[in-house]
Amino acid sequence: MHVGIIGVGLMGHGITRNVLKRGGFGLSFLDHPGNQPTDEIIALGGRACATLAEVAAQADVVILCVTGSPQVESIVTGESGLAAALRPGTVVVDCSTALPDSTLRMGEVVRQAGGDYVDAPMTRTAKHAHEGTLNLLAGGAPKVLEKVRPVLGSFSEKIDHVGPLGHGHRMKLLHNYVSVGFMTLLAEAAAQAADAGVDSHAFVDVLAAGGGASAALDRLAPYIVAQDRNALPFFVANAQKDIDYYRAMSAAAGARKTVADGVSAALAAPVEAGHGDAYVPELVSLFRKNPGV
Repeated sequence: MHVGIIGVGLMGHGITRNVLKRGGFGLSFLDHPGNQPTDEIIALGGRACATLAEVAAQADVVILCVTGSPQVESIVTGESGLAAALRPGTVVVDCSTALPDSTLRMGEVVRQAGGDYVDAPMTRTAKHAHEGTLNLLAGGAPKVLEKVRPVLGSFSEKIDHVGPLGHGHRMKLLHNYVSVGFMTLLAEAAAQAADAGVDSHAFVDVLAAGGGASAALDRLAPYIVAQDRNALPFFVANAQKDIDYYRAMSAAAGARKTVADGVSAALAAPVEAGHGDAYVPELVSLFRKNPGV
């Protein structure tokens, strides 16, 4: 199979290199200013394309790894969009974090164009993308997922089929609500501890030995004790976007979202203050009485 990739960013770069290096598939990618440096990708045999139509022209599988639903919708349905250029039988795999209702609409657009659609958002970090050990939450028809499983397996450690189309993104939003919610709560507690002069190592050790032990603590601890933000290169603005997608999904379902509203408000403050491109661990400083201390 020949693979097309749209979105060679922090996560997409790791996906792209593993499709080539571990999977051995032919690959084309959209040349875009938002891409990470693509020298390695080109050296491994990847081909840069100037347009979506050029990516679609030879692809059996097209992977989307962009910010969210507006970007996915623009790529799929926009003027000169992907749907108009797909070859019959092409499978579009959306690895972005998107709204389930939008995913269902995009799936129908692609079906009308003669293709198939799978939502397969990922959990874990850019480091795991680079290593090819992401976890994927796949929604869609089982036979379509099996068709693209060899490609997905080249950059993932685990692929969970979580239900029909849209359920991959629904599960991802549930996951990110819990994950980002935990980290936001922890960052606020760590900021209060720092303002009060609590020793940062003691703070981390006490939580790790008790009810605060968690993936959230593992990811924020390097920043809490040593201001190393790189354990989680995930922008605060994207974290807020994911929480707001969760809130929109909950509102559409008539579900409770009281805590989610609070997490969104906590994240909105640094974003509105111009810190949307800070990494999530930096919330520990941004939440202090004197932000950035």
